[in-house]
Amino acid sequence: MPGQRPLGPPIHSFFLDHLVTVKGLRPASVRSYRDTIRLLLCFVAKDKGTKITKLNLEDLSFERVLRFLRYLEDDRANHIRTRNQRLAALHTLFDYVASREPEMLRVCQQVAAIPMKRAAPAETHFLERDEVEALFRHLSRAGRLALRDRALLLFLYNTGARVQEVADLRAGHLELGEAALVRLHGKGDKWRTCPLWRQTAELLAEPLTRSGIYKIVRRHAGHLDDARTRRRVSPHIFRHTAAVHLLEAGVEVNVIRGWLGHADLTTTNRYAEINTRAKIEALRNTEPPGSSAGPRPRPVWKSDETLLNWLASL
Repeated sequence: MPGQRPLGPPIHSFFLDHLVTVKGLRPASVRSYRDTIRLLLCFVAKDKGTKITKLNLEDLSFERVLRFLRYLEDDRANHIRTRNQRLAALHTLFDYVASREPEMLRVCQQVAAIPMKRAAPAETHFLERDEVEALFRHLSRAGRLALRDRALLLFLYNTGARVQEVADLRAGHLELGEAALVRLHGKGDKWRTCPLWRQTAELLAEPLTRSGIYKIVRRHAGHLDDARTRRRVSPHIFRHTAAVHLLEAGVEVNVIRGWLGHADLTTTNRYAEINTRAKIEALRNTEPPGSSAGPRPRPVWKSDETLLNWLASL
């Protein structure tokens, strides 16, 4: 129909020109946008009853975006946090479309006005100190990969690094001298320096992939899963564990913030909220006179296929 604009060119430009060139996003962030846009394109095509390659900008209506968000929650059973993450990506996409296609401004403004849903913060799980000690005590010291696996787990616990930060680690990021340290490339293209224990520095081996890191952690620490608290041990659990144990050791919260690479101190403060040992100690300190505390408890768009393959290649 006259006046209709194919959807392919702006989507292509959004990824290559806007996300990569202008915003300078890292590959992992680009893939997150890709997953959302791919879901949106498939949904809109099915909703309209056409092929993805036949879609036009005008097909991205406000009503369809609302139906897409309901589809995420109702049909895909996405958590509210996942729904909000997808919506944030859509806000960025429609903001970009508004800057290129003034005729779409009204729709883009309507999408921009869709609010995030309130969701309770995700429960933070961590390992107690005795669990960590037992984990390392029972790690095998024999076998071709034993040294690598021990080094990985110790590095996760030492640094509290995100799994992608570990996967991106290169030899040039390490200084293994007297005062050993590592430079970690974190979110927002920010670098931070983290000190290393001598044992960690001595064990460090070659960098690993995200999936490889996850498999190693599950193989050695999966037995520490806790069905009662729904704790499933993953590489990120070591990040939480490092934060809680630093807090228990009396490290100031601003130091922990820099250690973990948090942009907002509020993120770091949540560890104080879940530090049960600190709460128990505080309760003891306020016991009335004469009371005695009991024992301490243990706390491209030529075809649908090529377009989707292109998105998958990002």
